[in-house]
Amino acid sequence: MAKKRPAFYHFLGCVTPHRYPCVEKATNLVFEDLDMDLLDMVGATCCPAPGVFGSFDRVTWASIAARNLTIAEQGGHPITTGCNGCFASLWDANHELKHDEELRTAVNENLAEIGREFKGNIEVTHYVDALYDTAGLPKIQKRVIQPLKGVRMALHPGCHWMRPKLIKQKDESERPHIFRELCEASGATYVPYKDELICCGAGGAVRTADVKVSLEFTKQKFDSLADAGGADIIVTPCPFCLLQLDLGQVEIQKYFGEEYVFDIMHVTELLALAFGHSPEDFGLGTHLQYMQRKSQPNWERLGIKI
Repeated sequence: MAKKRPAFYHFLGCVTPHRYPCVEKATNLVFEDLDMDLLDMVGATCCPAPGVFGSFDRVTWASIAARNLTIAEQGGHPITTGCNGCFASLWDANHELKHDEELRTAVNENLAEIGREFKGNIEVTHYVDALYDTAGLPKIQKRVIQPLKGVRMALHPGCHWMRPKLIKQKDESERPHIFRELCEASGATYVPYKDELICCGAGGAVRTADVKVSLEFTKQKFDSLADAGGADIIVTPCPFCLLQLDLGQVEIQKYFGEEYVFDIMHVTELLALAFGHSPEDFGLGTHLQYMQRKSQPNWERLGIKI
């Protein structure tokens, strides 16, 4: 009897389908290569955004998140998402509703109006969890057929996947290794730098309120990486961070007059390349830094033949 494939409800969020469908395509390729199923979440809405929305109205925030959770509860599979913000909102709501009876009662009163009820019988995972814990590094390493040898790779883990540490217990939040090991499976060489763990600059609605201020964070990360000897690519597990680091290169040149040439990739795009998929297979060239600058993408300049 064939072993049943792991299955996850796929929560896309907002940024991936609207800005980076290439990430969705790469994710589908990688999960299929690793014999894991991604199921459509029919009727899913915005997560909603964790920090801002939840700070103003906790019950409404939790009610919207819980409605999404009930879609997966009805199907009986965990959720996985490739966005740190979506993960934070859905994971935090799931956790809080399981442990706060007063909040759960208020939320279920709201959900009852649309014939739904939060039951708390599924888990929320990030792609990093699904890849590292469910597929496992040995299987991922075995699937790599185009190691990205010679590629210098910096990482931007982002804020919400592993924090707060005491609640999420995902990794050592100040000395993380899970995301690094996952990315190193691609064959690229990890480059540590001082500001690896600071915010990209976009979070907490800073990008919306004052884009120039948000870019000061981004520029600090880029300068810190340059001080460490530079890198060819920066890999992140979050499409909103990807947007800030990708579009941010174009905007920094506009606001500060400085040019940076980093290829910014989502972790599933990195693995898709290492698994032998061409950039055209999932639309890697549609990233803004490729469309705006005249120079070759670093993976082409380095002679990576996919």
